[in-house]
Formats: sequence, structure tokens, C-alpha cells
Amino acid sequence: MNVVHDQQRTKTLLANLLKARFPYLYIQTWEEDRILSLIRSVAQDAGLIKTPREVLTWRMTTGIVDGNHQPKGDSKQPLKALEFIEKYDKPCIVVLQDFHVFFGGQGRAADLQVIRKLRDMLILIKQSAHPINVIFTSSALVLPEDLQKDVTIVDFELPSFEEIKAVLEQMIAINEQSGRIQIELGEEDKERLAQAALGLTLSEAENAFARAMVEDGKLDAQDVEVILEEKEQIVKKTSILEFVRSSLKMEDIGGLENLKRWLSKRNKSWLDSAKKYGLPAPKGVLITGVPGCGKSMISKSISSLWQLPLLRLDMARIFTGIVGGSESNMRKAIKTAEAISPCILWVDEIEKGFSGITSSGDSGTSARVFGQFLTWMQEKTKPVFVVATANNISELPPEMMRKGRFDEIFFVDLPTKRERKEILRVHFHKRIQDPEVLGEFQLTDEVLEDLVEKTEGFAGAEIEQLIVDALFEAFAENRSIRLEDFHKAIANTVSLSVTLAEQIRALRDWANVRAVTATPREDREGYDGKSSGAGRLFGDKGHDDVRLNRGGRAIDF
Repeated sequence: MNVVHDQQRTKTLLANLLKARFPYLYIQTWEEDRILSLIRSVAQDAGLIKTPREVLTWRMTTGIVDGNHQPKGDSKQPLKALEFIEKYDKPCIVVLQDFHVFFGGQGRAADLQVIRKLRDMLILIKQSAHPINVIFTSSALVLPEDLQKDVTIVDFELPSFEEIKAVLEQMIAINEQSGRIQIELGEEDKERLAQAALGLTLSEAENAFARAMVEDGKLDAQDVEVILEEKEQIVKKTSILEFVRSSLKMEDIGGLENLKRWLSKRNKSWLDSAKKYGLPAPKGVLITGVPGCGKSMISKSISSLWQLPLLRLDMARIFTGIVGGSESNMRKAIKTAEAISPCILWVDEIEKGFSGITSSGDSGTSARVFGQFLTWMQEKTKPVFVVATANNISELPPEMMRKGRFDEIFFVDLPTKRERKEILRVHFHKRIQDPEVLGEFQLTDEVLEDLVEKTEGFAGAEIEQLIVDALFEAFAENRSIRLEDFHKAIANTVSLSVTLAEQIRALRDWANVRAVTATPREDREGYDGKSSGAGRLFGDKGHDDVRLNRGGRAIDF
């Protein structure tokens, strides 16, 4: 999942547009210094452009100034500035900074005289004896309809991996001379820090590295967390995506070892070290299955495993009543995710956001938003790993499951005996740490076996809750925990395997040919044939097949 922006390609494109005498170019960027540096390097590069050109800049606070910051006449007013350009008799590139304020948008009225003047100048600029190009730069793309045929938009990407790593190397070199900060970074650590900073401007990346250095007097691999905090600021400025900070680790989740291994093998796959293997960038994974069995938990834990920011896309925030607003929100969400990549984009219960797209109740808005999302997933080149979870897979459109959207589809079933044992152990030690609460109770193998047998058919969330319920029993009587508390909690629980028997059976039927089981082969032992315990679980109502023939292809990773 490596992102490398070829700056030379951008320079070549810009040089070709200048040589072809495109009169008006528009570059949207926050990085004024970086784009000016690029424009100046192109303007003086004889290998790229035949006629070297002077670079002039305009701001409403300074008017037009040359490379030495010397003003060029009375040109603070936009019309005066355009008149100056019109009469200038030397080869030049004029960069108009924040000129978009005269183009309208965001509640402002467009300056019609300025727009008319720009249109009047077109022929004069094209036929001028000396090549003249005008480049608009601003943080927002605002273009009036009257100029849309005359202005060429040039994409200017955020800093590449190489540019950010160069900043990091420079800061390390400067520090090595002073020796005030302790540097504990190998080459892979430097690569990981630079990759983590992708999506930040050079200034933001430099600030993040500086903050990481001064917080504890050293710079090491753990400072990835500081970079992620800087990226969080980007997400906070949008109301669509949510930056999820999770302390969950893979070890905190019992079972699902097959899925865990699949994810572990793809760790660091966005680093340069993966390039020599010719690996494709992982697109994402779809996790479906029984509710309460760990889909959301494992989605959150990927962030800790891969040390990447986790963004949650709430489909309810995408849809709005404003015409075109939903499509705009989806574009904004995608752009934000790509801006802070490499990252993980988590779409929880994706079927709720895209169900019913064939209906005409919203004039096709849902279908258009769905199409945007699918096209992006198919064609995206930025390192955004999509993790989608679904409880009711039947509500998802078939296009979502087509090869190329996700790398793999995993099915999460009710936990097996081995998995229940691990879940019980994890949540027991997580919840019960005080010696007074523990008392004389010991979680021996015999106790575990007893609880595992009695929780057959329980989902992972139900197992966690029964520990909570048992603790409430002890808390209410102000005593330590007892085995009877767990037995009582189990007896009072009606598991999902009973209440959702038909839905679970349907999920397994679907997953048997379409998904890979998240449970490895060794943990499925005893669940591939008839069990004498099924009648007890399901009250002899004929639902024993719910816990047999578990869904998902038995592929181990």
C-alpha cells in the first residue's frame, strides 16, 4: 500500500501547459510555499521550458511583487492587477493567490467586473509577443461558470513519501549536530514514520516530528501515535468521518484466529519493503456473520495491529435532504480518507447504508452514492484499507461482493468450544483484577470446561455480559465472586442461537459458498457433525442444525 507521488510528472505537466500557452491555470492547495517553489523551478528549468520566465505573485495585501518582493506598481486592487498583467511586456508567470474570493461561492457574490476582465484578456494573453501565463492558487476550488471553459485545473498532490522522509532525515541530521534529542530509529522505523505522516502538508509533518521529539526527548517508532494525533485534526474538521481511537488489541479478542492470521500477514504491506515482492495494495475485507461475535471488535483492533489511523464512516451522515448534498458528502468522505492515508476506513453495518438502493423513493440518490463508493473501491490507488461489517448480508447489493471490491469475505460464526474458552479467559482477566473481588475463586481448567459446556450457543458479547452479570450478583451482596454467580447468569440468558435460529441458518447457508470462515480448522473440531447437546440448547424444536455444518469455507491462512 505504498503511495509515491511523482513530482517530476507534475513538473512536466505544468511545463507542457505553460509551453502550450494555456492562459489560465488553477491549482488548489494549502501549501503556498511549496507550489511557488515548484512553479519557480519549472519557470527556470531550460530542460522543461524553452523560454525562462519571471515569476510574479499577487496578494490583496501586497499587490503584484517580483521574486525580490519588490512591488510592481499600484496593483492591490484586482482590476489594477489584471491591467498590469495585460500590459506587461516580458515573459512571465503571474501567480494570483486567493483570487477565488472574487469568483463567488460560500455566500459571496462574484465580482462580475473581474470575471469580465479575465475573459477580455484571453485573446491578448494568447497573442502576446511574450509568453504570459496566469496561475490561480487557493485552498478552495471556486470557479464561476463563465470561466469554466477558459481555466484548466491542475492537480497538486500532498507531499509524497520521499518528500516527507527527506524532511524527517533533515530534522534528524540537524539534531545529530546538536545532540539534544535521542534518535532511536532504524530504516524501517523511519519509513513507518514517514508513511504515517502521508496526508499531512510538509509544515504539518514537520510540526508532528518536532512535537514527537520534544515530548519525551527522543524520537522512536512509538512516535507514530503523535503523527496519528495530528491526522485526527484533519478528521475533526469534517462532520462525516469519525476518528476512532481504540486501545483494543488482537490479544483482547478470543478466537477468530483465521482472520487474525490473514490480517497479520498483511501488516506493513504499505511499506516500501513490500515492493520487492510485487504485492498488490490490499483493498479491504468484508466481515459478516452472527451479531455479537466480534466483527466490530476486530475491526477496531486492526488499527492497533497495523498502527494506522482508524476512521469510521457513518452512512447516516452521508445522506442529506439537500439536492446533490449526499453525493458531495461521499466525495468529501473519500477525499478526507485519502488525504490522511495510509489509514483504515471502517464502515459498520454497511448493509443499513446501502439497503433498498433499487427503490425510487429518493430519486436515485442512494444508487448514485452507492455507485460512487463502488467505483472508488474498485479503482482507488491510495492506501485506504476498507473494513466493512454486515449482520444481514442478504440486504447488500450483489455488486458489493464482486471480486475486486474486497480482498476477502470472512464469516464470523457463533464461537466454538475452543473459542468460548478463550473468550471466557480474556474477559475474566480483563474484568476481575481486584483480589477482594476474586476471593477464593480460581479459574481452573475444570471451571473453564464447566462454563464452556454451559455456554454452548452463546455469542461472544453474551459471554462477556454473563461475566458482568455475575459480578453484579457479587457486588449486590458485597462479597467475592462465586461459581454459582456464573451459573445463575447463564441460566438467565436466552442466547442468540435460540432467538435468531432461522437467521443464523440462512447466514451459514449463504457463507458456505461465498465466504471464508474466520475460525480455523483446528477450532472447528466437533462442529462438523451431529452433536447430542443440540436438543438441550434449542429445546428439542428441531433447530439443532443451527450449530452444525458451520458456515464459511474451511480455508486456513
